[in-house]
Amino acid sequence: MGLKLILAEKPSVAKNIADALNIKTKNDGYYSGNGYLITWAFGHLVELYDAKDYEAKMMRWRMNYFPFIPDKFQYKVKSNPRNRAYADPGAAKQLKIIESLIRRSDVDGIISACDYDREGQLIGDSIIYRGGKRPGKPVYRLLLNEWTPNEVKKGLEGLKQNDEMQPLRDAGISRQWADWVIGINLTSVTTLKYQKGSGKALNIGRVLLPTLKIIYDRDKEIEDFKPEDYFKLAAIFETEKQATYEATYMAGKEDKFKNKQELAKIQAAIENKHGTVIDKKVEKKKEFPPFLFNLSNLQGFITSKFKVWTSDKVLKVAQSLYEKKYITYPRTSSVALEESLVGKTAHVLKTHSEDLPYKDEIKFMKTRRVFNNAKVESHSAIIPTYLKPKRLSADESIVYNAIKNRFIMQFMPIAEYEETKLVTKVIDAQIEGLFFTKGRVQLIEGWKKVEKIQSKDVLLPLINKDDSVTVKESELTDHVTQPPKQHTEKTLLRVMETCGKNMKEDEETDEAILGTILTGFSIGTPATRAETIKKLKDVGYISSKGKNLFCTDLGRKLVETFPVKNLFDLEFTGRLEKGLADIQKGTATKKDFLQTIFHFTTEAVETIKTAEEIIINELASKKASNEVLGTCPECGGDVVEAYKAFSCSNWKKGCKFAIWKNDKYLASMRKKPTKTMVKQILKSKQAHVKGLTSKKGKKFSAYLSYNKNGEQGYYSWEMEFKK
Repeated sequence: MGLKLILAEKPSVAKNIADALNIKTKNDGYYSGNGYLITWAFGHLVELYDAKDYEAKMMRWRMNYFPFIPDKFQYKVKSNPRNRAYADPGAAKQLKIIESLIRRSDVDGIISACDYDREGQLIGDSIIYRGGKRPGKPVYRLLLNEWTPNEVKKGLEGLKQNDEMQPLRDAGISRQWADWVIGINLTSVTTLKYQKGSGKALNIGRVLLPTLKIIYDRDKEIEDFKPEDYFKLAAIFETEKQATYEATYMAGKEDKFKNKQELAKIQAAIENKHGTVIDKKVEKKKEFPPFLFNLSNLQGFITSKFKVWTSDKVLKVAQSLYEKKYITYPRTSSVALEESLVGKTAHVLKTHSEDLPYKDEIKFMKTRRVFNNAKVESHSAIIPTYLKPKRLSADESIVYNAIKNRFIMQFMPIAEYEETKLVTKVIDAQIEGLFFTKGRVQLIEGWKKVEKIQSKDVLLPLINKDDSVTVKESELTDHVTQPPKQHTEKTLLRVMETCGKNMKEDEETDEAILGTILTGFSIGTPATRAETIKKLKDVGYISSKGKNLFCTDLGRKLVETFPVKNLFDLEFTGRLEKGLADIQKGTATKKDFLQTIFHFTTEAVETIKTAEEIIINELASKKASNEVLGTCPECGGDVVEAYKAFSCSNWKKGCKFAIWKNDKYLASMRKKPTKTMVKQILKSKQAHVKGLTSKKGKKFSAYLSYNKNGEQGYYSWEMEFKK
C-alpha cells in the first residue's frame, strides 16, 4: 500500500495534522511518517495573470484597450509582494516541492485538506490540477470544521472524492474571474476617465462600491436631516401611603407633542388633582440568550465593545485561534449547529463548565435554537473546541472568551423578568389623555450571569387597580429629534449580511432575517466583508472617527459621478452573490454566471466611456526628474526617479531593476525609499537609514543593501547593524 499525500492550506495546519497523526519527521517543505506525506501551501500559491501578461500593450492603460476579457484565463506563480515583476521565491519553491511529491511513484493518493470553503477549494485545486493537468492518482477531500486531533482522525476515515466538490470549485473560480474582470476593466476606465495625474488608481469592485454606497446613503440621511422640537409631560403620583411613582402622559399612542402651549395647559390642569389607577397588568417575560456567533455577529460584538478593534482584526485573531485548534471554523454565516454535533457539543460544554462558579446551573439540552440544520449553511456557528488554551495573547483572550461565553449562555437558564404596567387617569381634570408607567424586576438572572450583564430594574410601589392617587408634581420637558447614527463596523456588517433586508441595527440576528443570510443573498461573504471595509479605508473612500464611519470627499464624488448605477445597487450585488451561492449548491452554472458578468462589464465600460467628462480626483503632479541617481546594477543603464519607482531608464528594452516607492519591506518599518537612500545604495552598495520602526513601535537605525539573489534572479533587501 502506497503513501497518501495531504495538502494543507498553511504550514500551521499541516503541523496540526502531523501532530494528530503523531508524525515527527519534518523535511524540506513536508512532514513524513505513518503512511503519510503532509505538505502545505501559503494560501494561494498561484494567481491569475495580470492583463499585461496576456498582452504587453496592457502595461500602459489606454481607453480603447477596454473592455479586456481574456479568451482563456491563465495562472502564474504568485507575485513577489516586494516586486510584482518577479515570482514569489517562497511560493515557487513550495510549488516545486508539492509537484515533486505528487509525482512520487510511492504516492497512490492525494488528499486536499484546505479549508472547506470556496477559497480553500480553489487553493487546493489550483495546485493539484495546475495547468489543467490531472495528477493521474485519486484525489480526495478532507472536510473539517476544526483541527483538533479527534476531528482530524475522524475526517481521514470519512474522506470524500474531490470530484464531488466541483460545484464548490466552480463557485470559487467564478468569484475569482468575475472580480478580476470587473476590477481590471472598471478600475482602469474609471481612472482614465475621472482622474488627472497618475500613480494611484480609482478602485472599482463588485463588493467595494455597494458598501461605499451604504455609508454614503447614511451620511446623506444625516446631512439632510432637519431637527424638530417636541415636548413631553411627566407626572409624579403619590399613593395614599405616601409612596410615589412616575408616569408619562400619552394621548392615544403618542407621547411626543409638537404644541408646547397645549401641553402646558394640560400640565396646569392636572396640578394637585386626584387620579385613579384604572388598569394594572403584571406579566412574566422570558429573555433568551443571543444566538451563537457567526463571523459578522462576532465582528459586530467585538468592534462595538472595544474602540480600537476593526472587523479585519477580529477575523485575523479568530483565524489564529482556529489554526491553534481552539475554536471551530470562523468564516461562517450560520448561527446554529448541525444536529449531528449534539454528542460532541455536550462533551465540549462539560469540558468548559468544570471550573465555573455557576456550573450547577448549566444543563445540556438539545434545543432548536442551538441545533437546527435549517439554520446551517456549509459550516455551523463558531464555538470553542474541547481543547482548553493554556496561554493566549490579550487579543486572543478577548475573542476566545466572547465565543466561549456565548456558547455557555445557550445552556444556562433562560432569564426572566416581571413587567408591571400601570395606567393612571386624572379624574377631575378635562384632559383626553392618560398617564402610563412601566416597572421591571429581574426574577431569574440565568444566562446573564456569564458576562455579568446588569439588568436595569424599575421598582414600583405596592399598588392595585382602582387605588386613588394624587398628582404631586409634574414636568414639561423640551426635546429635539435626533438624526440617524453614523454607521459603525457593526451596523455596516449587518446591512452587508442581509442586503439591508429587515435590518434592525441594534438587535441580534432574529429569525426573520436568517433565511436571507443563508440563501447567500448578501453583500460579499463572511470571509470578505472585513477586507472590503479595510480596503475602502486604504483607498481613501471612507474614513473613521472613533467607531463611526463616513465618506471622504473622494468617496462622495465617486458615488455621485460613477455612471454604472447597478454597482451601487444592493439588490444587484445581492443577486450576484446569490448566483455564486447557487453555483455552490449546484443549482446554477459557472458558464451562465460568467456570461452575465462579461456582458455586464462590457456594457459598463461603454457607459463610462460615453459619460460626461469630469475630473473627481486630481493627483499632485510628481514630475519624474531626469536626474541620474546612479548606475543600474542589472544592465549598466541610468537609474532615474519615475512615478512609482526609482528604476532603470532601459525599462523599454526589458530591464526590470526597480526600487518601488511603495516597497513592502520598507513599509513594514514605516519607511519609504528616498533619492538619498537610492543614491547611496547604487554608489556604495549600502545606505545608512535612520528612523526605521520595529514591530513593537521602537525607532532604530540600520545599514540596508539591495542585492540580487543569484539563484532566484530577483532583488531583495538585506539589513545589518554595525558598531
